[in-house]
Amino acid sequence: METENSGALKGLKVIEMGQLIAGPFCGQLLGDMGADVVKIEPPGAGDPMRQWGNGVHKVWWEVIGRNKRSVTANLRVTEGQNLVRRLLADADIMIENFKPGTVEKWGLGPADLHAINPRLIIVRMSGYGQTGPYSTRAGYGGIGEAMGGWRAIVGDPDRPPSRMGVSIGDTLAATYGCMGALAALHAREASGKGQVVDSALYEAVLQVMESIVPEYDLMGLVRQRSGSILPGIAPSNVYACKDGEYMIGGNGDTVFARLCEAMGQPDLATDPRYATHVARGERQAELDTLIEQWTLTKTVDELEVLMIAHSVPAGRVYTGKDMLTDPHFDAREAIAQVPHPKHGTVRMQAPMPKLSDTPSSIRRSAPNHPGEHNAEVYGARLGLSAAELGDLERKGII
Repeated sequence: METENSGALKGLKVIEMGQLIAGPFCGQLLGDMGADVVKIEPPGAGDPMRQWGNGVHKVWWEVIGRNKRSVTANLRVTEGQNLVRRLLADADIMIENFKPGTVEKWGLGPADLHAINPRLIIVRMSGYGQTGPYSTRAGYGGIGEAMGGWRAIVGDPDRPPSRMGVSIGDTLAATYGCMGALAALHAREASGKGQVVDSALYEAVLQVMESIVPEYDLMGLVRQRSGSILPGIAPSNVYACKDGEYMIGGNGDTVFARLCEAMGQPDLATDPRYATHVARGERQAELDTLIEQWTLTKTVDELEVLMIAHSVPAGRVYTGKDMLTDPHFDAREAIAQVPHPKHGTVRMQAPMPKLSDTPSSIRRSAPNHPGEHNAEVYGARLGLSAAELGDLERKGII
């Protein structure tokens, strides 16, 4: 599978040296936007992400590996390092998420690479960043979520910290890494020089922690776990119905008034106990109980009709099954159908955001095996012959 590339980053050469989630997700984002992403995998099993996921078919790789070509190179030996160095000589962006100091040990650090390609933008993702007393510690996404403040506030107050059901720390670091790369591309237009983008997992999480730091700094407030609610923002919760659950966000004054109309209890909107944002926040649990007593008398379908009619922000709690059958997902083309040599077709989330003139796309499925594009990439870019490639393969270099 390979379709036309009309993405905003068409022509941009990216070398992805990362593995697992943070580095590869950054590569996925750039690839979706049109960049030519060549992924370096270790010979043999390749990226461990090929084995990750739930169920019989490990299909996480099909998402994070899309829009990439795979070559193999043993980065722990000189010959493998030299191959990658040659690929990087005319590349625009290099992505890596190894432990700080690793690529320097291989002779592939920023100083080494900028000596041969001053325009190269180097995106580095790690648990704690490239500097500071913790920089050499091992760090995964969950550790960054804990240090960045996320884990402390997720879950029910009477239980230990919970986690989100996806690897949010890794993907946030990757997203900020991608954002930094795009900023560095713009800066390169003026300076002609590349630079290093340093994206730490814990700092990426910290960026989305809203006012948690100044709340403590100015008032000594420590935000606590609050389960399904955000303290003081009411009503905003998932409520039980006759046949399922439904999310309602009715916390604005005018929205709350419309919710009360839908409930057939318009007087609640002017009741001093609930009439203001502050009052509703003070009686949050009481108000949620009152609303759920009403939602339990409705089916999800009945409740949705009422919420739409009264312009109350609300929605179903979706699973993958719901996403694949929802007409809005279909109309927005939010789910892509990607041809696959083994599975026939794999449906997955489509690229976003949507650009009107240079749309992102999934142009090729994830490489089926490590080194699938060795001949294509090493041959076309480096001029290596089939005999030379065969020799490198026999030596375990690719």
